[in-house]
Amino acid sequence: MILTVTLNPAVDHTLTLDQPLNPGEVARTGDAQFDAGGKGINVSKYLGERGVETCATGLVGGFLGQFIEARLEATGVPADFVEIAGLTRLNTTLHAPDGEFKVNQHGPRVGTDAVERIIDTAQQHDPEMVVIAGSLPQGLDASAIDRIATAGEWETVVDVGGELLTELSAEYALCKPNREELTAATGVETDSLEDCIAAAKALREQGYERVAASLGDDGALLVTPERVFHAVALDVDVVDTVGAGDAFLAGMLSAFARGARDENALKEGVAVASEVVTTPGTQVPMLSDVQRNAGRVTVSARQ
Repeated sequence: MILTVTLNPAVDHTLTLDQPLNPGEVARTGDAQFDAGGKGINVSKYLGERGVETCATGLVGGFLGQFIEARLEATGVPADFVEIAGLTRLNTTLHAPDGEFKVNQHGPRVGTDAVERIIDTAQQHDPEMVVIAGSLPQGLDASAIDRIATAGEWETVVDVGGELLTELSAEYALCKPNREELTAATGVETDSLEDCIAAAKALREQGYERVAASLGDDGALLVTPERVFHAVALDVDVVDTVGAGDAFLAGMLSAFARGARDENALKEGVAVASEVVTTPGTQVPMLSDVQRNAGRVTVSARQ
């Protein structure tokens, strides 16, 4: 079983506008969507759709936290959250003719006692793997992630900001940065694919067994102790990029859970992400074409 930990979850609020945003003008829309969000929660959603046993945990509070719990229960995503006194954050994405705009809240302030409650929850579920993903709430630092990673016999995967990746000291089975996070974690510019490979190799040497990097139009990388694999992005109509990296990670982990080889796991990650970006918000599409699309992904071994 794969347990996901979202220490700073959010309600994802997605709005679609028919007119550009202009200062001083009121924009109106009847098209609004609310989803239970946060990177770990998203990973659990996609894992469940791929048939992998999963459970989402994290810190929730207030009416927005209650919404997350109710929404996951209604959609059949197993969850076991820790309640806190603060208010879960609201993240807003605006789709307008002149672009995509995002406003993310920082989230509540929490104490380290909340981390111990998360560990108690994880130990009760006894997972084979723990995925810690997303930003940290105010009051916690990298030591909270290291504490969770070392509190059980599970393997730990992290999907956190680039600066935070440099501060972790425990051993991790895999990390999943994007292009900007590669640069932030290593100081290596990532203008070209070769630059991204160099940065991913440098990051792996910081204590991550594998580095899976999502690169947008440049596809994705998987750097292992033995090889470097590059997957070419599929050509799809992108509607919304929210959750794309989470879908990529979930696709890879679902393939690994079935015993897939590294290159095939990379293909499945790209295939799942390619389906998710065609859907607004972080609602879960049927993912019915994943295997067919995975067969269309070109993967090459690189130096």
